[in-house]
Amino acid sequence: MATDQLSTTLAALADPTRRAILAQLTSGERTVTDLAEPFEMTLPAVTKHLKVLEKAGLIERSRDAQKRPCRLQAAPLKEVSAWVEDYRQSWEESLDRLGDYLQGLQSTETEHAGSRKNKR
Repeated sequence: MATDQLSTTLAALADPTRRAILAQLTSGERTVTDLAEPFEMTLPAVTKHLKVLEKAGLIERSRDAQKRPCRLQAAPLKEVSAWVEDYRQSWEESLDRLGDYLQGLQSTETEHAGSRKNKR
């Protein structure tokens, strides 16, 4: 079964280590050694995370002599953003309807409380 790009991107983003790596790359190109520095894991373990990110199209690795600099490729994040945006609009509409409903309940309750005071 083929996996679509959105699923591949979301799977790559599911891991906090990979998200932290991407956060490091927002400030520019970094070497694998630089990216591995904040983590308590081996260089091969970090490299495995980088391969997942690369497969998802979130990073690009190049060769510069002995170094393997990595850079962020944000294009797949646009698809994630668009997908989330569709749901955000739906959630906001639902919350607006709930707010209107609760405001209507509150108005009704205020009216009833006022009419009870007047009967006393």
